[in-house]
Amino acid sequence: MNIAAPLHAETITGVILAGGRGSRMGGLDKGLQPFNGVPLALHTLLRLSPQVGEILINANRNLAAYESFGVPVWPDSTGMGDYAGPLAGFATALERCETPYLLTVPCDTPLFPADLVARLAQALADADADFAVAAAKEEDGQLRPQPVFCLMHTSLLESLARFTQAGGRKIDAWTAQHHTVVVPFDQPGDDAQAFFNANTLAELHQLESRLP
Repeated sequence: MNIAAPLHAETITGVILAGGRGSRMGGLDKGLQPFNGVPLALHTLLRLSPQVGEILINANRNLAAYESFGVPVWPDSTGMGDYAGPLAGFATALERCETPYLLTVPCDTPLFPADLVARLAQALADADADFAVAAAKEEDGQLRPQPVFCLMHTSLLESLARFTQAGGRKIDAWTAQHHTVVVPFDQPGDDAQAFFNANTLAELHQLESRLP
């Protein structure tokens, strides 16, 4: 396989998805919960900033708190209903993105790789794909896609609009309609828990305990 020239970080906008209900955290706004003394979404922003050219946050409440992080904040605006899931955040970001590529990351996976974007971008370029999706080993040892960690062409907005207007809500069902490359993060040196997400406060504290 020919190795294509990698995408430049300046061509990629990252969106932090913080628009969920936090139902498994008792309705707390997950992105604002402290992780090592820093709100989860801000920790995610600081981890992502060196990897991309621009950053947006998708949030649906406490907008002023998110705006204090110093990047644009946009609530869901797709007509999909309240808290319509991550694809609503994808759509909002695609509408607002001013770069050729968009990367999505959730706010609740604070240990995602520092080379996440570089590896997704290289795989997208090498395969001349529409999407690059991270894959990681889960607790059962199986390597599975993590579709909320997704790099895509911003030209896919129209495709997403058609998919959601037809009632589609699952990320992988949408990406399956296009050329998608799955990028494994199970190489020597990769953190086995890099994609572990915190759905509860107990899980968040468990992640905190792993920090040096």
